[in-house]
This record gives sequence, structure tokens and C-alpha cells, in this order.
Amino acid sequence: MRLILLVVLVVTGRVLAQEEIVIRNATILTITSGTIEKGSILIRDGKIAEIGNVKEPPGAQVIDAAGMYVMPGIVDCHSHIAITGGVNEGTLSVTSMAGIEDVIDPDDIDIYRNLAGGVTTANILHGSANPIGGKNAVIKLRWGKQAKELLFEGAPPGIKFALGENPKRSNFPPPSSSPRRYPATRMGVEDVIRQAFVDARKYQQTWQQYRQRKAAGEKVLEPKRDLALEPLVEVLEGKRLVHAHCYRADEILMLIRLAEEFGFKIATFQHVLEGYKVAREIAAHGAGASTFSDWWAFKIEAYDAIPHNAAVMHEYGVLVSINSDSAQEARYLNLEAAKAIKYGGLSETEALKLITINPAKQLGIDRRVGSIEVGKDADLVIYDKHPLSIYAVVQKTLVDGKIYFDRQKDIEARREIEKEKEMLKKQKQ
Repeated sequence: MRLILLVVLVVTGRVLAQEEIVIRNATILTITSGTIEKGSILIRDGKIAEIGNVKEPPGAQVIDAAGMYVMPGIVDCHSHIAITGGVNEGTLSVTSMAGIEDVIDPDDIDIYRNLAGGVTTANILHGSANPIGGKNAVIKLRWGKQAKELLFEGAPPGIKFALGENPKRSNFPPPSSSPRRYPATRMGVEDVIRQAFVDARKYQQTWQQYRQRKAAGEKVLEPKRDLALEPLVEVLEGKRLVHAHCYRADEILMLIRLAEEFGFKIATFQHVLEGYKVAREIAAHGAGASTFSDWWAFKIEAYDAIPHNAAVMHEYGVLVSINSDSAQEARYLNLEAAKAIKYGGLSETEALKLITINPAKQLGIDRRVGSIEVGKDADLVIYDKHPLSIYAVVQKTLVDGKIYFDRQKDIEARREIEKEKEMLKKQKQ
């Protein structure tokens, strides 16, 4: 049970309830400021208040992490958990009017399972059935909260693009009696995206002219709203991030050229399995790359993938992260990051950055999460061994300073469930 310390603020005369937790005796992997041996972290009101040699406030809850490791909560830059009713609105080539926020499912058990793997933040994306898909939602894994309470407050909005086999429906042909949806080639995918931005630019100009005329005192009718074009105007204005599903080098270069033609930047290339071939160009554009550790050959366009991809892009100056794209794989993203040490020779800190501060930067939330720094959200994971070890097991996961996963309590709950099952079996007999 969390203890509440009542602090009297003499200046204002108010009494505030401050929740204080101290994690002590831990090896602290700050990610951005080195490693602290046998250090402590003071958490106050969900934020990191002090790090290092911390004096424990009276009444604070104390977590003794002797012999254990504390690192920032894992940020998964590509996830499809916590969604109800399907991830793809695949009926149209452009579905930017659709939004993941509308279908967040707070009861998805994968939220809890991801917490058990140390994930505290996830970028929930639309599927890849469309050249331009739906709007994303960045969430914190606040298990037990309502859907709207999962949303990461202030996270920049984004949108899903997709290139290659999925949007051209290579592996999902329609019934013989149904017409095939355009596009059916990579050329068509590029055309759909370009035409959408031609329309978005014209729509943007229409609204700009309307606002100028209205400001000048003219009586003018408001233009008709287009909910598919509004998110694309936000992209043009730098207000919405583009996360683009891709695999091949040629399509990566195509989207870079198209984005630069319209004056916006791709925030992240997702999957980007041939990124190592065009790492210099990705870096020059300023895009991030969120890739797999060692997935390949699961379809034709993934045949040229290599496990050194993340390390090669990193060496060329690309901001790289490792994502899951899988509720199952998200539970051991720490080990996926460790593979970059074997394949590419990254340091331990560089490897951990792939699942912490780097994806936080890619999502524009690094001022709050991704590293252990004073003032940041207390999204933390406690491992019994170094998190890059295959033997490491999450003991506790905290989000906003609250414990949302506790391994010991989980094990105890399992025992209680087994007792209840046995009792019900006997009653049935």
C-alpha cells in the first residue's frame, strides 16, 4: 500500500498530498548520463525528483533493489495492442480520416503482458493496408484505466503511411467477382500519396484564403471540411508526424523525394529492412528508422534484410529504434536490443537507447520519457539482472510513479487463482 506524505506548504497555506517512493541500492542505467552503482531514485507525484545519493523522506514507500537494475521504461515505436474491432480500414487507398484513438481497448490483456516485459509507452498504429492509413495514438500502459486515460498527454499526433506489398495488396487478392482496389503496383502507391498531397495543398490554400478574407472583414462562406485532407494539411504544416511502413531501398528513396517535393519530413521509416542500403540518404533527410532486430524472409520484399541493419544505420547518423510490431515480441524488446551488440558491435548503452530514448525522440516525447533524469516521468523498470542479459526478468514496472506490474504479486495471484479453480472443481463434483 502506498503511503501518503502530507506536506504543508507554508507559503500558500495549502495542504497537498504528495506520493513519495524511493528505489534504493540499485544499479541505475540512466541511458543519457551514465550508470550509477548502488544508487537511489526519489519519486514524487509521479516524477523523478532526485537521483543518486538520496535521503529517504519520512513515510516514503521504499523499494529495496539491491543487486537489481533500474532502467527507463521501454518505448515501443510500433505496436498494435489495445485496439478493438480490427487495425486496418482497408476499403480505401486513403483513410486518413480514421483514427486509432477511437478504438483503444483498455481491457486488452496485452497491455498487462507488455508491462511484464518492461514496456511503459507504445505507439499504436493503423495497419498497412493503405498508402495513407489512419491516425496513430501514443499511449502509456496504465493497466486498469479507461481508454482516454491511456493516451499520452501532449504527444505529437502522427499518421501511418505504407509502401510496398501490403498497400498494393500483393498477398490479399480480392474474390474473382470483385474489382481490384487501386493501387496494385508500387507506381500506383506513389501516385496515391502524391495526389493526396496535391489535394491537401489545394485544400490548405482554400482555407488560408478564407481566413484572410474573413480577417479583412469580408462576409464569406466557410469552406466544406474534408476530414481525410485535414490530417495531411497538418503534415504539410509540420503538426503531424509521418510513420511510414516500408521495406525496400527504392521505395524508401521514393518517399523521401516525395516528402521533400511537398516540403515535409518523414518522422520514422518503420521496419525499413533495407535501410542499410540507403542509410546516408535517410540521415540526410532527417528521418528516424524503427526496425526489427533480425526478422527477414517472411515475404519477398524482406529477403534482403540483415541483422546488422540497426547498427549500420546508427553508424551513418540515423536515429534508430527497435520495435516489436507484435504483442508477443514486445515482452522481450530488451533482448531484441541486445542483438545489436552481437550484430554490429553497439555498446550496451547504445543498445539500450534503441528501446528507450531513441524511440522517445522519434515520437517527440523525449522531454518526459526515455531516460532517467530529474523532472521526467517516473516510468521505470526494475530487472533482477542486467536488462541485456537473456536471464533478466522484470520484477516491477512503474508508470507515472505507480507500480502497474509486480512480479511477486503476480505469482501470488496465480496461486490464489489455482486455489479458486480447485475449489470450484470440488464443488462441481
